Amino acid sequence: MSADSTNSRPLEPGATVGFVGTGVMGASMAGHIMDAGYGLVVHNRTMSRASGLIDRGARWSDTPGGVADGADAVITIVGFPADVEQVYLEAGGLFERARRGTVLIDMTTSSPALAVRLAAEGQARGIPVLDAPVSGGDVGAREARLTIMAGGDAPAFSRVLPLLEVMGPNVILQGPAGSGQHTKMANQIAIAASMIGASEALTYAIAAGLDPGTVLRSVTAGSAASWTLNNLAPRMIAGDFGPGFYVKHFLKDMRIALDSAYELGIELPGLALAEGLYATLSETGGDDLGTQSLFTLYRDGLIRRGDLER
Repeated sequence: MSADSTNSRPLEPGATVGFVGTGVMGASMAGHIMDAGYGLVVHNRTMSRASGLIDRGARWSDTPGGVADGADAVITIVGFPADVEQVYLEAGGLFERARRGTVLIDMTTSSPALAVRLAAEGQARGIPVLDAPVSGGDVGAREARLTIMAGGDAPAFSRVLPLLEVMGPNVILQGPAGSGQHTKMANQIAIAASMIGASEALTYAIAAGLDPGTVLRSVTAGSAASWTLNNLAPRMIAGDFGPGFYVKHFLKDMRIALDSAYELGIELPGLALAEGLYATLSETGGDDLGTQSLFTLYRDGLIRRGDLER
């Protein structure tokens, strides 16, 4: 019997949703949930980052676990796997506070192995847990155009599908627990390569004496077109390196992907190259910049031969 068999009805507006993590993306995602008519209870490490939601009527919880009190579903989107473990597993956390049948949805990009562990713990407690990381960055979060990649119990997924679709139109169950995180790793691997490509294309164009904006008008209309070129290359040219997605979080994702690749027995040299370049960016103070700031390594001549040999 499925863990959520006690309540299999779709989660429609009017239900109560807990939300942990109202950062760059989470605040917009939670706002869409409120707009759709769901009741919202929020927690964030820094309360001021949830103030806009509270002003609109969201209830505040002093603890992450407290958002589960009376909630029909809880969404978490925090920074690192260690944060996920704390929110779910520590005393007073979500597993202790959630009632049987509440669906817990971790939208953090995290470890596939941790996703499997959380799902197993939830199954033992009668609390289904989905891993459902997202792609689309700050723009996708603001415009409710996120891609959501889910793994876990199919009946639980069907139950919360109306809630997930509030945040983005492309919501796909990829398979059992951990499948959402593995899909996100594939996504991040592709982005890592595209970020190098965009940075190097602009570096080349500038060195050749071309206007990079004019070059973009040509290459984004042809076979080189990509989300990175369309959305982040203009920010690179403008010198806008604010975070739509933090360097420190992308570096975390790449390291999870490299660890998972090792466990799967495969080599990913392109990803290893990107991880080395972003490690240099981190070491030079770039952790809290956006991922498009990789371009600054090229612009400022900070790429070292050792980075290409990691």
